[in-house]
Amino acid sequence: MKNSLKTGLKGRGKFIIGGGLILAAIIYLIVSATQANAEYFMTVNELKAKGTTLVGQSLRISGAVIGTTISYNPNTMDLTFDIAHVPGDNAAIEMGGGLAAVLHTAVTDPTRARLTIVYNGPKPDLLRDEAQAIITGHLGDDGIFYADELLLKCPTKYQEAVPSQVSNGN
Repeated sequence: MKNSLKTGLKGRGKFIIGGGLILAAIIYLIVSATQANAEYFMTVNELKAKGTTLVGQSLRISGAVIGTTISYNPNTMDLTFDIAHVPGDNAAIEMGGGLAAVLHTAVTDPTRARLTIVYNGPKPDLLRDEAQAIITGHLGDDGIFYADELLLKCPTKYQEAVPSQVSNGN
C-alpha cells in the first residue's frame, strides 16, 4: 500500500510540473505577442531627432502625405512619396482644429520636417494629398524610410460625408 501511494504522488507531481510548464509557455507567448503588437509609432520630428541611431531598426512612423511628391511606377511597383510631421499627441491635434486641419497644415507648411518614403508594392487607393500615413519599415543609411507596410487614413473624405448623413436622419 505504501508503494502505491508513493507511485500515485510521483505521477501527480509529473502532471503538476507538466501543467506548470505549459502554463508558463502560454503566459510567455501572450506577453511576447502583446509587446510586439503594442509598438507605438514615432513622429517625423522624433525620427529626425534620433537620427542615425535608428538606422536599420524596425520602426513605425506617422505623418501627412504630401500629394505633390507621390511617384509610382506601375511596371516595377516602386512608390515614393514624402510625409510631413504631424503631432502624435491627441491634445495637440485637437488644439490644431482636429485631424483634418492638422494634416492640411502639415502638408502646406514648408517649414515642417519631412521624410521620404520608398515602398515596393501596389499603390494604395487612399494614397493622396493630406492622408494620414502610418508606415512600418526601417530607416536607411541614406535617410530614406523603406516601408514594408502602409496604413493610410483620409479623414477629409469621411468628414465631408458626415453632415449629409446627419441631415438625412441616417
